[in-house]
Amino acid sequence: MSGELGQPQAGPSHAGLDFPNPDRNRAGVPGGVIRRAGSQGRRSWIQKVLEQITDSPLQWVTPSEVVPVAVLAVQRYLLEDEPRDTIPKPPLYCYDVTISDGVYQEKCYLDPSLNFLVYKNILKVGIEMKISRVSCLYNEKRLGQGILCIDNVHCGEALEAISLETPFRNSAHEEVPERPLRGGKSHYLALWNNEDPYGDIWLTNKQPEEHNFNNTKIISLSHLEMTWANRRNFPALLVRILHKSKLRYYGKPDKKMIEPYQTFLEVADSSGTVSVIMWNALCPEWYKSLRVGLVLLLQDYSVKKSYPFRMQPLPVDPQIKLISTMEICLNLRDPPTNIIIIPEKQVKPEWRLPKLNHRFITRSELDDMPENHICDVIGILVFVGRVQRSKKKENREDFWSYRWIHIADGTSEQPFIVELFSTSQPEIFENIYPSTQSMTYFVCTQLKVVRNDAQVPKLLYLTTTNESRVFITGHRGQPYTNDTKVKNFIHWIKTRTDSEEVKNTVIGGYYPYPPVPETFSKYSSSVKVESLLTAISEVRKEIEDLQYREQKRIAIQGIITVIKYIPHASATENASTSETLRNANQPSTSQAARRENQSQERDDNKRHQDDDPVSSQCFQTTYTSLSPTKKKRILQGPYAKLIPVPQPETSAQTKGNKPDMPSIFQRRESTSTSTIGKARKTISDRWESQLWREKKFGLIDHLHYSHVYPESIPRKFIFEQRKFLTEQFNSQPAKYIPPEGRPPKLDDFKSARSLGHFEVTILGLNHEIAIDVAFLPMYCPEDLRTSQIDTLLTCMNYSCVYPQDGAGNDRLPGPRALAGDIIKAAMKLDRVHIVGILDICNLGNNKVEVYLHRIYSPTNTS
Repeated sequence: MSGELGQPQAGPSHAGLDFPNPDRNRAGVPGGVIRRAGSQGRRSWIQKVLEQITDSPLQWVTPSEVVPVAVLAVQRYLLEDEPRDTIPKPPLYCYDVTISDGVYQEKCYLDPSLNFLVYKNILKVGIEMKISRVSCLYNEKRLGQGILCIDNVHCGEALEAISLETPFRNSAHEEVPERPLRGGKSHYLALWNNEDPYGDIWLTNKQPEEHNFNNTKIISLSHLEMTWANRRNFPALLVRILHKSKLRYYGKPDKKMIEPYQTFLEVADSSGTVSVIMWNALCPEWYKSLRVGLVLLLQDYSVKKSYPFRMQPLPVDPQIKLISTMEICLNLRDPPTNIIIIPEKQVKPEWRLPKLNHRFITRSELDDMPENHICDVIGILVFVGRVQRSKKKENREDFWSYRWIHIADGTSEQPFIVELFSTSQPEIFENIYPSTQSMTYFVCTQLKVVRNDAQVPKLLYLTTTNESRVFITGHRGQPYTNDTKVKNFIHWIKTRTDSEEVKNTVIGGYYPYPPVPETFSKYSSSVKVESLLTAISEVRKEIEDLQYREQKRIAIQGIITVIKYIPHASATENASTSETLRNANQPSTSQAARRENQSQERDDNKRHQDDDPVSSQCFQTTYTSLSPTKKKRILQGPYAKLIPVPQPETSAQTKGNKPDMPSIFQRRESTSTSTIGKARKTISDRWESQLWREKKFGLIDHLHYSHVYPESIPRKFIFEQRKFLTEQFNSQPAKYIPPEGRPPKLDDFKSARSLGHFEVTILGLNHEIAIDVAFLPMYCPEDLRTSQIDTLLTCMNYSCVYPQDGAGNDRLPGPRALAGDIIKAAMKLDRVHIVGILDICNLGNNKVEVYLHRIYSPTNTS
């Protein structure tokens, strides 16, 4: 549905269609808010559809002519319960879709039965779309007004460019602030989560203003704590913001709140620190203007008993009293709170307001930090992962948005690994990219240490908390710039104008983190799910239920029956992959599709059986000459270019001399093939078990999810293409953004890994269903041959990066040798019941990948 017609009225549902009066020119509209198509030029398809609806005795029509329209916006909001709804429902998010026919733009309401097209990112901005059925939803409280509804569509391909110059047919759609077409909610939400402020209701114009304190009575927090229960009026508070939480949206269909937001501020004066809760409409007015460190004068607030189960963040100064018996409430009304930002130049020393104390740590110190320790970090970004989403609760429509990043600070060969959730700072979260200039650095505060030293590999990373804040520009004037560790880092970065860290930066791709423990029993105790194992017959539903950018980890039982090596160039970066391969890897969605896929699989199997095995070199190596520390480096990064490489010890290093600040990541240099080991043997790039030959034609279902899409390949970051690369690995925007010139293709960018991948077929224990999954061999201990550990299992048991072909250490095998080792290891698992840990990822637009993250065999299930 598009919008309301006619003269708009005040309220959240004023913008819509105004149906032409039959007695008037059909292009005219009462009140004059509807633009009239000119007599010259192409006629508007949108206008013709509206005329069809006017003449139709039904409330829906099939357009007499179906023409492509462009999608300019997809916007989400919460639709409150209609009066006829007597049973409260869970949150129901609706979508308004703005389309353009080249003459006019129109905002339409998407029928909720089509919401799944948005969930899967099939209906998105920038595509061509054909609408084959529309209807009208009338506003019964207003005369002659209704909303155009989209009831049936076909979503096409992305358009190269779309003009934004076409006007809205209904000028009410251009009003500021933007209003949803339906319901009493006055604003749109962010498209993919509820934490990010979105739209023009979020103000940023609050500025400090000097205040005359002569007639202002101020009370200390400690005094207020002792007397608030007996007071009716509260004197003003003069406090400094120590922490600011991300936004919490608590809207529900049965609640009549216009802007149901909440945020926490931890504030302090000289006597104590207390929680301040900002409610509802005050959040859009003030949230983006308030920052940590500001001094506030709060008047006309309310006080209530604190919520007993909320954990307050630790005070910045342990000497300051933590007041946990009361909370300060700020509201637009009851009473209307008065907030004033006091300029820092007016702050007097006799107020004794606390200074901000940060908890910066270096990467070398992280190894000794305990679980749940809160800290701040500064460094340069060397890896920025793609945005992913995870459900807050099963069977709900709410998601967290997050991404993995690596931060290097020069004090260790290892970076900080950070799980960065959205911090209600979309202007930063959606625009971070690896550092390519020495003076670009990244700050993240209030991070929590996550560690488990009992599992192999050891788990150690940082994750954001409710009070985490991110800074990437505008460091000047921030309180942390005076911290000693920050000064040391800035001094170091100034001396490293051409560092390896900056050269070897990476963006995007599938990121298999955190690693799972080495035994299934430890894995069982570490996950919090209702059902630990997923039946292979349920995998299809798990995949189909995934929404855009959602990544989920499941465990299945089965038997590895086929493994095939796909070299890097032909599988992951070659844009001209054969149609046969593309079709074979598409998920089957019906019985007919399953039959087609099974037929394709039989053809593939026959072809592979007829082919001669591909020979490659498998290099025998020995590690006796390596030092113990170089024999096994357990790393926590997934990319071969971003790992410390064992280097021959120089005489200076032998004497204990070390560089002042070691390079965090070393570049691998190529080496002559003449230095490769001489022992060789022939291996095959594909193995198929006898069990598979016996069972593959009798399957009732065969799922094909082994294709690795270009979006899942980590790319070398190029600063000149930062806008394009950042957009590729961000979430789909809610509004169309015109490209700058002719954009490149993702395949044009060099991969940060070159090992290729494996297609692995897992047969269910009942021999009725099979699934093809991808396995990326990015991990392997460097002393693999010495340790005598099964290669396939080892590649998943340790978070290590296997060296690429022609690596700097001439003792290490290349990709082909690795392929042979892994295939031989798979052969040892013939007919063995294994537990496979799978990562399933929905990339949107019907693209789904399933990765084999880990295998538990009978030797490591307990």
